Amino acid sequence: MISRSALIVDDERDIRELVALTLGRMGLRVETAGDLAQARAQLQAHDFDFCLTDMRLPDGNGTQLIEHIAARHPNTPVAMMTAYGNVEAAVAALKAGAFDFVTKPVDLAVLRQLVTHALNLGVQRRAAAQAHTPRLIGDSPAMRQLRETAVKVARSQAPVFICGESGTGKELVARLVHAQSPRKDGPFVPVNCGAIPAELMESELFGHRKGSFTGAHADKDGLFQTAQGGTLFLDEIAELPLHMQVKLLRVIQEKAVRPVGAPSEVPVDVRILSATHKDLAKLVDDGRFRHDLFYRINVIALPVPPLRERREDIPAIAEAVLARIAREQGLALDLADDARAALAAYPFPGNVRELENVLERAVALADGPSLRAADLGLPATGAHGNAVVVPTGRTLPSDTDTPEPPDAPLPATAEALARARAEGALPDALAQIEREALIAALDAHRWHRTKTAEALGITFRALRYKLKKYGIE
Repeated sequence: MISRSALIVDDERDIRELVALTLGRMGLRVETAGDLAQARAQLQAHDFDFCLTDMRLPDGNGTQLIEHIAARHPNTPVAMMTAYGNVEAAVAALKAGAFDFVTKPVDLAVLRQLVTHALNLGVQRRAAAQAHTPRLIGDSPAMRQLRETAVKVARSQAPVFICGESGTGKELVARLVHAQSPRKDGPFVPVNCGAIPAELMESELFGHRKGSFTGAHADKDGLFQTAQGGTLFLDEIAELPLHMQVKLLRVIQEKAVRPVGAPSEVPVDVRILSATHKDLAKLVDDGRFRHDLFYRINVIALPVPPLRERREDIPAIAEAVLARIAREQGLALDLADDARAALAAYPFPGNVRELENVLERAVALADGPSLRAADLGLPATGAHGNAVVVPTGRTLPSDTDTPEPPDAPLPATAEALARARAEGALPDALAQIEREALIAALDAHRWHRTKTAEALGITFRALRYKLKKYGIE
């Protein structure tokens, strides 16, 4: 049987003994401390499942201890004992990280309920920490180095710039940095800067006050305030307009934001992680990104390698993705040997995101529980390994092939694909083309799904899957 433990901190000996006796009868191992220094020493020497501290201590106060536990022992719930009617102390305790408080004189029945709640909360916190710790799958030298570097930079509070091609898993890296940092119990707030309309960006990031503009019917906190005490991940930061780059620079420098319509700035305690698939240094040279902001966010650079540079990781990633899909759909799935070989040989210009899409499509099209190479639908690669398949079933030529006029895509489509490939957004571009092709086929057959599936050369099940995937009703 695992013995649970508690730490009681109070400068009054009779209260320490009373609480210790009560918790001891609940089966807990109890340690006590009479001041802040003794409590810190106990916490350094032992792991505790619960802590109860008085507000006033000879060498400090309970709020300091709560903050200490929140920073160094985040999975240990802590409660505060306050004098009757001392609302200010209770509020301060909750803001510092306490989960609850009790008033003196202590009601033993209330105390027992609080302790039971605290022990359950501690179990939940530890389970959640284990379940949500991000995993960077792969044992290649590049991935081992990335994990080691991510753990090192997590200890710092300096801004981290995560760079890499689209689909490499930059947000997963950001989540890992957050999970390994002292801020891991604070919020992790991801923001896609390219998805926020320019006219709403300031309000979304910094918040606004009631009446500051049409539609501002109430005060609203921005994403910076939402991330208070945690990490704000600015994905696709290259999409920030220049006027917002100026404002972001000031926020980083001053550690404060000014909500729209507010008379003064509001302090924020947020660590900023940022990412983009674009060459930010080139954008600086072109005058499209401020050099002073670039130097502020690029204190620590964390490059994420593309999948083609760590091919040995493909089988492990594929197995993990397939296991997730199987779990979600209640299926038993595995990869045949020829499918493994096909995945290992393909360059994956869309990186891990493309691999996930390939496997999802294969599961929808496969007739049996074992996925074969034919189910994957991977094209034969050209000299540069950049051939792709479009929804019509044609393969777009690689750079070294001579296109045949009858089967060549429309110039606008070819131009769009070339641009998407150059910007690292090829998977998104292909998805849009496939969606448009599906709608065109449905229109041609008056939205008769069976006839549409026959015309496209796919099963009805596969068509239904694609319609659901792209939100086509």
